[in-house]
Amino acid sequence: MTKLRAATTAQVMAVVKADGYGHGAVPCARAALEGGATWLGVCTLAEALELRAAGIEAPVLAWLIGPGQPLHQAIEADVDLSAAGVDQLAEIVTAATVVGEPARVHLKIDTGLHRNGATAQTWPALLEAAAKAEADGLIEVIGVWSHFVYADAPGHETIDQQLVAFGEALDVAESFGITPQLRHIANSAATLTRTDAHFDLVRPGIAVYGLSPIAGETFGLRPAMTAHARVLLTKQVGPDEGVSYGHTYQTRSDTTLALVPLGYADGVPRAASNVGPIAVNGKRYTIAGRVCMDQVMLDCGDDGVHPGDEAILFGPGDRGEPTATDWADAIGTINYEIVTRFGSGRVPRTFAGERHG
Repeated sequence: MTKLRAATTAQVMAVVKADGYGHGAVPCARAALEGGATWLGVCTLAEALELRAAGIEAPVLAWLIGPGQPLHQAIEADVDLSAAGVDQLAEIVTAATVVGEPARVHLKIDTGLHRNGATAQTWPALLEAAAKAEADGLIEVIGVWSHFVYADAPGHETIDQQLVAFGEALDVAESFGITPQLRHIANSAATLTRTDAHFDLVRPGIAVYGLSPIAGETFGLRPAMTAHARVLLTKQVGPDEGVSYGHTYQTRSDTTLALVPLGYADGVPRAASNVGPIAVNGKRYTIAGRVCMDQVMLDCGDDGVHPGDEAILFGPGDRGEPTATDWADAIGTINYEIVTRFGSGRVPRTFAGERHG
């Protein structure tokens, strides 16, 4: 977080959605705030209320709000809400009327991602409704925001195009008398590479956890998560023996097989069958055979691998162990997916330097 805080003069919103990208939302939120973040970002109302229940009082924005949700709880908990359309804003206004205090709202404009957000055609109607609701004392427009399509490819033409569209949306908002306290569009990649996109607030996500959003660049970030287990058992087998379901792997000679008790129920992608890297005693091995629900096997040859030895799936790479990015490369995905997979109830977490309160 210190590196991200130093990269901008804007306020920093640490995104802790998806249980802190698999790292633990509450501890990560506390650590981010201690490191200089002044805002927290989540997708769902439940995620926001979890932070409030833990005693976290920093501003929180929740942006994936569906019809019929108990928005009064968000207003009562001082959680900011995003509105991307007139109907969505109307639900927020109704909840504010019930609670008897204004809702804090961020209006979202679709600048090209074509996911969430008002289009250029529907933006004026949303602004008109927001201006009326604000005049009636039912909402306070805190922010106007958007999200990049392709900021993880610095120099991609869509980045400049979206910044132009965002500027135009802000001009239209001004014409409706809406001057937001915060303008924000920058994700991790833009926070690290496009200072002209920082505006008043940046919203780093994956970079908060020490993982780079841009292939081939580290920006000096250090991954926060280490996923590891202890070898449960080892056995000696001969050549041409099939290993795990379907015998998709066969031994080539007399060898030691080692069982690591983590599987796809714990977050290990099944797509890592025969390709996922795991380090034991400073040496990397590749998963032998299919990833099972609860375990994977390693072919360790004649190396001295024994029950109780530490098996590191991924970590910061300081000791030559694989990283989450190595796993992503192995199975053709992104490091975001690797870390967010971990965190099921049966995988215990420990936090270095965790503070409470």
